[in-house]
Amino acid sequence: MRSTRATAAVERLKERSGNEHYAMVRTSDESFYLVDNAGEGAPVILCERLPLDDFVTFVKAYGPQKPRRQTKSDIAFEKQLVKR
Repeated sequence: MRSTRATAAVERLKERSGNEHYAMVRTSDESFYLVDNAGEGAPVILCERLPLDDFVTFVKAYGPQKPRRQTKSDIAFEKQLVKR
């Protein structure tokens, strides 16, 4: 099933944002789009129809991002770069 990557990306978006109303729609021509089912009315379409790879890239960039983990060495190195 090719849509597994897309489904996993939407699940990660739900975890990052805390919004369980996001859903993926798969069309007959194998394209995908993201919707928000938050209200009683029609779902809000958040992007146009995209092929699988473009859809996964869009969902990864959409919404809040997880902060990047940094070690003490990473922080010290970035401080050295700023000093120059």
